[in-house]
Amino acid sequence: MQLNDHGESLCGQHVLQYPYRRATGPILGRFFTEIRDNGRFLGIKTSSGSVLCPPVEVDPDTLEDLSVDDLQEVGPAGCVTSWTWLSEPRPGNPVQRPFAWALIKLDGADSALLHAVDAGSESVMRTGMRVIPRFADERNGGIRDIACFVPED
Repeated sequence: MQLNDHGESLCGQHVLQYPYRRATGPILGRFFTEIRDNGRFLGIKTSSGSVLCPPVEVDPDTLEDLSVDDLQEVGPAGCVTSWTWLSEPRPGNPVQRPFAWALIKLDGADSALLHAVDAGSESVMRTGMRVIPRFADERNGGIRDIACFVPED
């Protein structure tokens, strides 16, 4: 620890961020369009029969391109597979009160997607809990069209 001339510790805040933009392509483009227009989630079936959500463009086993024909509906409800509680949300977080970041395996999918769960309190959160999406009032064709997930019951 470094001290100044008065014996006080020196402290500096640093926020690590990676802002970026990405073209969606036909598969993720369709994924986001379905969420925006219909409130539906799509996964993609791989050569091994696994359904990945969010969908990917390349089969992780064969490294071959996947097709929009391989998309299929999943969810919209799902199960929390892992989570962490955020007591102090940061500007730009999807929820501006304490919430959980969670991996959510939507019904019919074999993989999980990362999103916010607005459970109200940390004591409500648990691995295995059922959640449903709460959609944004205004949808623009991106991941923020899902405002967050909330407990199913």
